[in-house]
Amino acid sequence: QVQLVESGGGLVQPGGSLRLSCAASGSIFDINTMKWYRQAPGKERELVADITSGGSTNYADSVKGRFAISRDYAKNTVYLQMNSLKPEDTAVYYCKARIAPYPYRYSDYWGQGTQVTVSS
Repeated sequence: QVQLVESGGGLVQPGGSLRLSCAASGSIFDINTMKWYRQAPGKERELVADITSGGSTNYADSVKGRFAISRDYAKNTVYLQMNSLKPEDTAVYYCKARIAPYPYRYSDYWGQGTQVTVSS
């Protein structure tokens, strides 16, 4: 069974930084793309950033230049470094990963989410 567990959320002042982590565990043969989404109250879930197995990255326009996604292949972990945080970054952040527990049998898995609150 595959699990994704996020950590690193919390309360931070505007202009501050946070680093989110999402670790995959369980029966894992391979991990393809890993992504971070967020959902603010009353809004739809939106893609924040993603990183392919080859290391290519993609960002939402709203976070370009402020957020950086990276991954540790040995630890099956994806990170989201968030700098220059704004109140509008407040949301529950979720990671999603395309994982093959067995060869060539990929499925999408979600973490439980971690709250990020940007407020003075």
